[in-house]
Amino acid sequence: MLDDIGAALRRQLPSHAGAAVVPLGAGVDNVAFAAGDLVLRRSRDDDPATRLAAAEREAALLTAVAAVSSLPVPEPVFVDGPTGILAYRRLPGAPLLFHPVAAPAALAEPLARFLTGLHADAHGALSALVDVDDTPGAEWLADAAESYETAVAVIGTAGRRRVEAFLAAPPPGPPRRLTFCHADLGAEHLLVDGGALSGVIDWTDAAVADPAVDLGRLYRDLGPDVVERIVASYGGDRDAVEPERVAFYARCALLEDIAYGVETDAAEYARLGLAHLDRTFG
Repeated sequence: MLDDIGAALRRQLPSHAGAAVVPLGAGVDNVAFAAGDLVLRRSRDDDPATRLAAAEREAALLTAVAAVSSLPVPEPVFVDGPTGILAYRRLPGAPLLFHPVAAPAALAEPLARFLTGLHADAHGALSALVDVDDTPGAEWLADAAESYETAVAVIGTAGRRRVEAFLAAPPPGPPRRLTFCHADLGAEHLLVDGGALSGVIDWTDAAVADPAVDLGRLYRDLGPDVVERIVASYGGDRDAVEPERVAFYARCALLEDIAYGVETDAAEYARLGLAHLDRTFG
């Protein structure tokens, strides 16, 4: 990808053509590098047309989200057609996942304000740019059971009992409503700078979905007390983010994280997942 980044910079932004290119990380869907003050992302998909479509879709979405978000989001600088690379200015701060703050409760109010604005777009401009994700609870639970098969080897006996009781219980019914969601609002996608939130990144999975999904990953990473504070200040439909639904998604996401850490070299995901297991399945 380094050759493609160099070519894209020469075409789109010659002033950055000589900048050192540094790996930032790779997820399931994308790989990212930095060049000066730019972040350059590209889909892992092998098909060039699919990569370009993904970059153009994300650029349009980021532009729309930036107009309504109470927190900074990446704003596109260019999409390079031949390579399917999306470039945007790097936001200040670092991922909360790897730089926990001393007082996570202080994040509750800005997160509530952010989610209130985001979830207000039930049928608006943002929703028109993404797909609907109405995956039923039974499917979430089946995926969680599959993740558990991978994760079970590193989970202690007491933890296994709790997880297995969760997997044996019925999933929640259909959500009260669907609305625009980030849909992957975990600590790895929240930037912090000086103990305060400085941005929200990685909107690849954004969808019209159950709003409790966004609270679920926050529950997984920040804990139930912080999420209770978020809901207390949340200006959306509180019945749509009731505690049982939020906890359900948190538990599914935590098992997914542990399995991901076991299957890959991202050991930090497994370590943090295990550290948060008791409070998430409490």
